[in-house]
Amino acid sequence: MGRITSALLLLAVAAMCYAVAMVRGEEGERREERFLLRDMKRVVKTDAGEMKVVMGSKGWISDMPNIHFGFVTMEPNSLFIPQYLNSDLILFIRRGEARIGSIYKDELIEKRLKSGDVYRIPAGSTFYAVNTANGQQLHVICSIEKSDSIGWGTFQSFFIGGGSYPTSVLAGFERSTLSTALNVSESQVSQLLTRQTSGPIISLSNTNSNSDSHQSRVWTQFLEMRHHERAHCLKRMAANFEEEVTEEEEEPIMRSFRKLLNFVFGKELSAGDDARRSSSKKPHSYNLFNRKPDFENDYGSSVALDQSDYSPLKRSGVGLYLVNLNAGSMMAPHLNPTATEYGIVLRGSGTIQIVFPNGTLAMNAQVNEGDVFWIPRYFPFCQIASHSCRFEFFGFTTSARRNRPQFLAGSNSVLHSMRGPAFAAAFGVSEERLKRIMNAQSESTILPPASASGEKVKNEMVMGFEGIY
Repeated sequence: MGRITSALLLLAVAAMCYAVAMVRGEEGERREERFLLRDMKRVVKTDAGEMKVVMGSKGWISDMPNIHFGFVTMEPNSLFIPQYLNSDLILFIRRGEARIGSIYKDELIEKRLKSGDVYRIPAGSTFYAVNTANGQQLHVICSIEKSDSIGWGTFQSFFIGGGSYPTSVLAGFERSTLSTALNVSESQVSQLLTRQTSGPIISLSNTNSNSDSHQSRVWTQFLEMRHHERAHCLKRMAANFEEEVTEEEEEPIMRSFRKLLNFVFGKELSAGDDARRSSSKKPHSYNLFNRKPDFENDYGSSVALDQSDYSPLKRSGVGLYLVNLNAGSMMAPHLNPTATEYGIVLRGSGTIQIVFPNGTLAMNAQVNEGDVFWIPRYFPFCQIASHSCRFEFFGFTTSARRNRPQFLAGSNSVLHSMRGPAFAAAFGVSEERLKRIMNAQSESTILPPASASGEKVKNEMVMGFEGIY
């Protein structure tokens, strides 16, 4: 009987140990998941394209700015119809070409963007996007930083054009109000606000149905207008500006569309407004791929874009970066003293390690192409490329000021700069030994693979250098 009791007790203890191990394993997985952003939602999906959003860190650190990642894919000859957001957008053209039209100080600014270009659209500014590359998809990555003016949980689109899908913001007004404002009949208002059914991203060469064909023709006409005509449509559109066709020759639906936008954006600009806008500094784009790396060696390169390089970032308070690591190379352990970092793997794979303030490992996870991650301000971290491929990642930071990362290893590390009797005492080693340790790594910022420095480490071990303590 005693033997049976002992056996049962051992089984119970074993089961408890297994349960504890499982719980710790799950806690470890949850701990690592904390820094990998998996909450992806598809907010737009049509035959002509889609938009997905990866939600930010959800205020894990309460006073930390929260950035969402947006991913837009558009088919050739497609349009993201005019809208405005309650969020600042920083666009990065990953692949393809686009024409972006947006309102800046009551003026329509149209920019042709190519792969590598960065462009800012302020919150509340009406904009549209067209895929202009023949036969090529457009891929855009954007940061979405929600304005504090609306307390909703995420960003919100306000569509100017629209019908049953998407719904125009004008549809919320009473028909009689719009009829009076546009000076057209209520039936014309109803026709205007119910015809669009193709979604926020539409094909400009759609022939699937009469309805879709008509909608495509309307938006194609809009894009084929002269620049000043599109400007009037998207801002202060006049009722009697010069046109390529007369009002009688134009379709009633197009006339109503023009009047609708006039109602939204108000009256025509005065000559004084035109003079002021001509002297204003227009927004511009910046190509990240054409920028000379801030740091480059045989093991990789990195580039950071801040407000001193691209002034529109100052208004958004967002910075950008792009890092390329050769196979096996490491971005040395470091911390960001001014910003939280959000990133996405563009190519290849690697490992990201993040450390808690108490000196314990917060994450040690492999990431692959398409994975999104974030790293809190002040937390030490490093990125290591897989030995089989390069590791390229791009991202945004929550500060537009110049980021001066503090490196914890390498010839430019704070350990290297602060070495001396007091620092050696802090580690409990002699000053001479600390000096030898600090001088062992001659590279900085991006470090060589372990195999590249293995012979040097081996020689040092032969000299008895392994006896640090």
